[in-house]
Amino acid sequence: ISICRDLPNIEVITFSVNGISDLEPLNQCQNLSELYLRKNNIASLNELFYLKNLPRLRVLWLSENPCCGSDPHRYRMTVLRNLPSLQKLDNQAVTEEELSQARVDGEEITAPPVRRSVENGCPESTESGAAESITETESELLDFSLEETNKIREELGMKPVPRDKFSSFSPRETDYNRKKRNNILNAILLLMKELDVEGLEIVQQTVGRRLQAFQKKELQEE
Repeated sequence: ISICRDLPNIEVITFSVNGISDLEPLNQCQNLSELYLRKNNIASLNELFYLKNLPRLRVLWLSENPCCGSDPHRYRMTVLRNLPSLQKLDNQAVTEEELSQARVDGEEITAPPVRRSVENGCPESTESGAAESITETESELLDFSLEETNKIREELGMKPVPRDKFSSFSPRETDYNRKKRNNILNAILLLMKELDVEGLEIVQQTVGRRLQAFQKKELQEE
């Protein structure tokens, strides 16, 4: 997620199922309009502090994180009190009535979360173990990864990927490799929005050469 510090103009980010616990790198993404963070390791709603100054944020998917707690009403009200410009939260439209109620029932976040420290003075990281704690079936993972990938492709004016094509990326790979590949694909699609015509032409040429190399290799193997 630290790469976001170098992408101030990025508009759509999907980081679902990545063991993310710190949203500070998103603080500079002033053009961000959609943020997908489902099933990560975000422990505190105070992380919303880093999103409060993003003027264009309209869509946030934060469900299934530890910060959601056991009280869904308090969670939703707190998010909406601090991010009143949201139009959709956790794939559910935000209403004017909710925004009014959030000013009463929601908790105002005025400071970033306090980071725990280990003995050497460095922030304690929980991300490495977070991925191991995620228990999700292959079908569920592919469903929402496909949904978010196709959302990005739609933003780029590209055709959606059929589910059979998406699942064929890694039919015999482990969940870890599958997530890694899908995350790389999403990152590439997002970064393409930062390129001008010349940059896109370079990508097109590079992809063409790579495809030719793969096709040549397949023919040799046959």
